[in-house]
Amino acid sequence: MIVREMSTRFGSKPGGYVWALIEPIGYIGMMTIIFGAIAHSPALGTNFILFFATGYLGYQLYQSRVMYLSSAVRANKPLLSYPNVAPIDAITARYILQTLTTALVAVIVFSAISMTMPHAPELNWVRLLEAEFYAGSLALGVGLFNSVMFVKYSLYEQLYGILTRPMFLLSGVFFLPESMPHPYRDFLLINPIVHVIMLFRTGFYPEYRAVSLDIPYLAVFSAIILIIGLTVFTFSRKALRNDL
Repeated sequence: MIVREMSTRFGSKPGGYVWALIEPIGYIGMMTIIFGAIAHSPALGTNFILFFATGYLGYQLYQSRVMYLSSAVRANKPLLSYPNVAPIDAITARYILQTLTTALVAVIVFSAISMTMPHAPELNWVRLLEAEFYAGSLALGVGLFNSVMFVKYSLYEQLYGILTRPMFLLSGVFFLPESMPHPYRDFLLINPIVHVIMLFRTGFYPEYRAVSLDIPYLAVFSAIILIIGLTVFTFSRKALRNDL
């Protein structure tokens, strides 16, 4: 199923996996040009490209997987007619593929950025893996929940798209949450993705203290979302086959 997903997603496009690189490079380049013309230095460090890359790819740790997982069951409708193919197989295949794709893109992008810097950043792999773990847990929980709701309720899919569209602007991709005044900072910190991005950035910036980062909150929130997603998905397995 992983091979099938790879073929379906990239096989029909000229360049194949190159398209997985074009989007992040385009966004990072655009943000660097725009904000580089407005400000003299980024909110953290001295390199605009690295700052926006850590924000955008930190956000993509969650967003790229949750959107891909949310349509997994519906997109694999023909395969679910076979008794030995379960809905969870579609989720697993997409989760593995998107995780590997995101990791590959991050390695290539950050390697390229490091070669343009006089001194490559010292990576804190523990922090980076923590960010990956929590982002993956959140994405899996929301993706499992959405894969059920998208099939059962078409209105939910539209509402979800509307309500989550501002997430990119409110997750700390362009700014540091510590720089926001009260009470706006407190509202922003309710969003767990803000904490994921802060945690991800601490893996690249040893000097970044991230005083607003609340790992216990992130851990508990991720666990709750994952449990809810698993519960809804487990009790909806038969209904998913019938609805499809």
